[in-house]
Amino acid sequence: MSTPRTVDRAFETALYDAADDALDTAASLLAAEPAADAELARRGEEFVAMAWRRGWQPADLVRIVRRELDDVHVRLVAALIRAQAPHDRPRGPRWTAQLGAVPDQAPPRTDRFSHATAVLELYRLLLRLPTLDPLEPGVSGPAGGSGAPGAPGEASRRESRPESRTLARIRALLAKAEATGYPEEAEALSAKAQELMARHSVDEALLSAHAPSPDAPGACRIGVEPPYEQAKAVLLDAVADANHCRAVWNEPLGFSTVVGFEADLEAVELLYTSLLVQAEAAMAKAEAAQRAGGRKRTKTFRQSFLAAYAHRARARLRAATDAATAESGTTTDVDLLPVLASREAAVTDRLERMFPKTTTTRLRGAGDAAGWTEGTRAADDARVDRRRPLK
Repeated sequence: MSTPRTVDRAFETALYDAADDALDTAASLLAAEPAADAELARRGEEFVAMAWRRGWQPADLVRIVRRELDDVHVRLVAALIRAQAPHDRPRGPRWTAQLGAVPDQAPPRTDRFSHATAVLELYRLLLRLPTLDPLEPGVSGPAGGSGAPGAPGEASRRESRPESRTLARIRALLAKAEATGYPEEAEALSAKAQELMARHSVDEALLSAHAPSPDAPGACRIGVEPPYEQAKAVLLDAVADANHCRAVWNEPLGFSTVVGFEADLEAVELLYTSLLVQAEAAMAKAEAAQRAGGRKRTKTFRQSFLAAYAHRARARLRAATDAATAESGTTTDVDLLPVLASREAAVTDRLERMFPKTTTTRLRGAGDAAGWTEGTRAADDARVDRRRPLK
């Protein structure tokens, strides 16, 4: 039997049949023919390329495999992503950054049957991935969504810009906020970071308004991982709203799609990650205090804590953004309101083309009063209203 035919038989047996005995039969076929390994790997790279055509990105693929399968499968898909990358077309710095973050650990050494079983389990998942709305400019999606048009080469020119000093400073401030053990210091650092984000957003809006070919909104996906993913999605939505973006949560696939202009998307990714780290640290501290007082804390306490944190953070973030924007408006000769309104309309238009049908959902399991109180207090400690600049 030829090697491709062996792989074909294995796929016919296992990939379209969820039964365990079918998987065992196919794995036995592959284990018995070492010459099939190269063909099996090549088919895996084709599955990865197919995922890209369906709108998935490297971070999405790693996240879904980690969510649905085990560490061995994460290592296998990471190896396939790295192997396929040299044959792929250039896709910009965000994609490149995701490739750089793909785990670089070789799959564990094991017997041929176990290895073949893991590979087939992975391929089963890859084969069944749904089609996602593409995030790349100029690519039409299943719902008719596409990147907003621009001048030829404009997207690549925007993507090739290096990170600004402002974003580097924001990263440094948020890293310090996450590392400090003092709530007041974290509060001041986060406040300064959000102030810089708001001013950076205004600067980018003004630059774009005067450019020959203005920027168009983009989109990115940010993982919203269990547990308590509903409250985390609310927090991400709050951060997106404060930074002139819109977020749509996909609960089954474990991510939110955030739509906005590139500088604002970067701000959302940075601030959401930082606030989540701060919230989880504060929640652990609050739980320890509750246990010390003889009260057992539950899943409801943690859900309520994070929900209250997100609720309070929304108001604080929006207030900080409005104040910084108003201050920027007094230091420029340009009327900011039409510029910002135009960008908001562009973001809304892109969102509605990507997601013509969305639904709302009620936050569940946030009925613990102590958790709500502690979460509100923690958000106050991490509040991001304006402060005097740090020296």
